[in-house]
Amino acid sequence: MAWTRACSLVELEDDKPLSAEVGDELVALVRHEGELYAIRDECSHGRVMLSLGEVDDTTIECFAHGSRFDLRTGEALDLPATRPVPVYPVTIEGDDVLVDLDNPVNF
Repeated sequence: MAWTRACSLVELEDDKPLSAEVGDELVALVRHEGELYAIRDECSHGRVMLSLGEVDDTTIECFAHGSRFDLRTGEALDLPATRPVPVYPVTIEGDDVLVDLDNPVNF
């Protein structure tokens, strides 16, 4: 696994997505009920940042089109999106949040 620092843990607020550049990828990071999630920060329907949307339980909504994605699997739950979005393993090392872009959990 190739862990890359995404942000500091203190930067994450519960249920408030944070966009972070990890390598060459924009990733939306979400802390929900003590769990951390990392999902590609782009709706699979259109080029809209998911980090601008709202989190509801373990889903994130595209504010432009209304499609929701499961933060655990990347699955598109509502139209117009039909394709999943990559989600990535996340770990904490000290105060840093690390993401592994090389091993998406759903692709």
